[in-house]
This record gives sequence, C-alpha cells and structure tokens, in this order.
Amino acid sequence: MTMHAPARLPASQDPSTPPALAVRQLKKTYGSYEAVRGIDFEVREGEIFGLLGPNGAGKTTTIEIITGLRSLTSGSVEVFGVDIARDAANARARIGIQLQESDFFEHLTLAEQLSYLGACYGMRPDTSALLGYVDLADRAKWRLKQLSGGQRQRFALAAALVNAPPLVLLDEPSTGLDPTARRQLWGLIRALRDNGRTVLLSTHYMEEAEVLCDRVAIMDRGQVSAIDTPANLIRDLVATGFKRPVEVRDATLEDVFIHLTGHGFEDEAEPAAPTAGRRGKGGR
Repeated sequence: MTMHAPARLPASQDPSTPPALAVRQLKKTYGSYEAVRGIDFEVREGEIFGLLGPNGAGKTTTIEIITGLRSLTSGSVEVFGVDIARDAANARARIGIQLQESDFFEHLTLAEQLSYLGACYGMRPDTSALLGYVDLADRAKWRLKQLSGGQRQRFALAAALVNAPPLVLLDEPSTGLDPTARRQLWGLIRALRDNGRTVLLSTHYMEEAEVLCDRVAIMDRGQVSAIDTPANLIRDLVATGFKRPVEVRDATLEDVFIHLTGHGFEDEAEPAAPTAGRRGKGGR
C-alpha cells in the first residue's frame, strides 16, 4: 500500500507542556450502575496509547465522554490542556474520531463526503491528499456501497482527519476486517504516530495492541487495572511464574493466510451489478 502521510506535526519535548489527553478521576454512573469508576490515565503527545478491556469494561463510554458524545458524572478530561467541560468546542476541534459505527451519506461520493465534513469545521480539506493517504485516491468518485469492509474503515480514518487533528481516537477500528485488511490499517495507524499525531486506540485484539501501542491501559469493570508498555506488562506477568499452556509457535494460521493472500483481496473492486435492459421484439 502506498501511504502519503499528512504534514508532520511538531512534537513537544517540554516536560511542562500538558499531555495530549489527561483523564482524571473520571466517573460515569447511570442510577446505581457505575459504568466508569474513577479512572486516571494520561496519553503523551506523539504516542499510540491503547485502551484495552473486555466488552462492558467501560472503554467505549470513556471514549464517548472524551469526544463529548456523552456527559461525565464527575472528574475531568483535558485535551492538550483544554477542559472538555469548560471549553467543549475548543477541545473537540483538536480531536479526530473514528467510531465503531460511523454514519455517512450513501448518496455522496467519497470526495463529496470529505468536503462536507470539512465544511462542518469551517475548513476546505484537501480531499485528494486525504484519500491518497488511505490509498483510496482512485476511488474519489465512488460511493460507500461500492467499498469493501477494509476500504470503508480506511475511508472512516480519512474522515477523522479532515480537521487536521493532533489527537485521533480510534474505537475498535479493525473489528470485522480480514487479516490482510487489518494489517493494512495497522500501517496507517503507525503512520499517524510517525508523522507526529497522537493516537488513542480502543481494541479487544491483544495482538493489535502489542504490535501498535507504545503503552496500554487495561480496563475491567469500569476501572483501570494496569498501565504500562506491553513489554513491561508481559515481563511482570512472567516474573510471577506464569507459563503459557500452549507452546509459542514460529508462525500462526494468520501468518499463512497473509503469506498466501497478501495481494489484499479486500481491495478488489466489487463487480457492478448487471443492468436489466428491455428485451427487443426478438428477445427471449
């Protein structure tokens, strides 16, 4: 895949600069039910930070609070030092969002979709550059229904970048993708980080987190159980005497799949449906 990354953003080396994202004592309750129970974590500028946990752990609720889609019960969230409760518009302008389910207009082309989203921010995005970044430049006049699953997810990522955000939130972006499309998406996520953006990645794929994330926070039942690099968390577990029940193999079935189908069948254009025409007098 050819990736033309957006212009690199300056990464601050000043320790006094606020983190890209600061979540402090965040709580969300629904009556007596505590969905998020006083969590704390910081995402450093220029890193890929993973938010991990089983279904119901509170990951999506946390992301929806950060993006302003859901109100918090108590605590605080700051985006590059801007409090989302006190200055929501300024905080949101610094965030790009790719949710699990993104709604787009089916009747618009991909380029038109991006132009419309940019207008919502008062901007005129370079649609060609955005589509080129996610390897969809030749699909500019296509509509969503013509895209494969992997292409849809890459387009959703392009849509999350229309406002040139320094912080990008990805909520389980590779769910439902085949191994080839998933690894293509991983390359795009790495490119975001390598070009100076900060990424908060919510995922339930542990391999994805281990491959991509600089640090991870593991959530369970609305609380953060651990925060560290994947390597350190694995080392600490091994130090307890933990042994895997199955011997580690040199390759997996997924590796075989990638090796044999590396051409990326997700990117193949779907054949157009045949158009029914009228039969002539001599037709059968």
